[in-house]
Amino acid sequence: MKISKILKNAKNDFGICQIVEDGEFETLGLASSEVDLGVCTFIENEKYINSISKNVTMIITKPEIAEKIKDRAICISDDPRISFFKLHNYLSTTDEYNMIKRYKTKIGADCTISKLSCISDENVSIGNNVIIEEFVSIKENTIIGDNTIIRAGTVIGGEGFEFKRMSSKQVLPVNHVGWTVIGESVEIQYNTCVDKAIYPWDQTLIGDNCKVDNLVHVAHGVKLGNAVFLVAGSLIGGRTLIKEGSWIGVGATVSNGLIVDENCRVNIGSVATRSLDKDSNVTGNFAIDHKRFIEFIRSIR
Repeated sequence: MKISKILKNAKNDFGICQIVEDGEFETLGLASSEVDLGVCTFIENEKYINSISKNVTMIITKPEIAEKIKDRAICISDDPRISFFKLHNYLSTTDEYNMIKRYKTKIGADCTISKLSCISDENVSIGNNVIIEEFVSIKENTIIGDNTIIRAGTVIGGEGFEFKRMSSKQVLPVNHVGWTVIGESVEIQYNTCVDKAIYPWDQTLIGDNCKVDNLVHVAHGVKLGNAVFLVAGSLIGGRTLIKEGSWIGVGATVSNGLIVDENCRVNIGSVATRSLDKDSNVTGNFAIDHKRFIEFIRSIR
């Protein structure tokens, strides 16, 4: 794909003022996206220049930032973020951008699926021996592994919360065209929401043997390693990576874009705003090392 060709074929100009250098790209993504495809991204602050992935081939940016970017194709916009997501929304309606052809939903052997559930007729793959209870909604672009249980009232593969404020009266909703992948022997309990990813190459991933409690929210692009436990009422922000064996406690929040390493513990009601090293055990709002937190509480009592 090229910006020049898209502008020629589309009625909307996406707010792009000038193409400094046209370049080929295969998909869209954030500047730091790790994907084996040529990526078009946006930069609206020069502090992100150093985080540009090697696979970024085209950048939508402001004139003053364009001068500081080398060896990339560039196009200019007064509002690069809005131009980028307008472009994404337009491309999300095209087969070339979505990459994978549509297919009829596939359901494996020995599944127990309630007649009161709602499963998309297309682009859903369900493995063997899967249990799906009443009032579960399985949206398009979802893959569910063998021996997994989805309890009543849960929504898998829904639209995530991604809106861009254009003005005080205009808001741009961002289309979600990625995937949701649920591993094997997972249990997702009652009234939980797992959103699909934004970009067609990306997925929200729940690894094998993960256990997700009631009323949990897993946002778009989250990746859970194997045997992660998310306890009731926990909230996981978009694009967060939680590695194998970690435990997120009752009512805890993990902010977006963080990395929680293996065997970490985010205790009841905590708010994690920074990435956590392996075997971390944190408590509080904002979350700090659990022992330090307890020492502090004792000191003020």
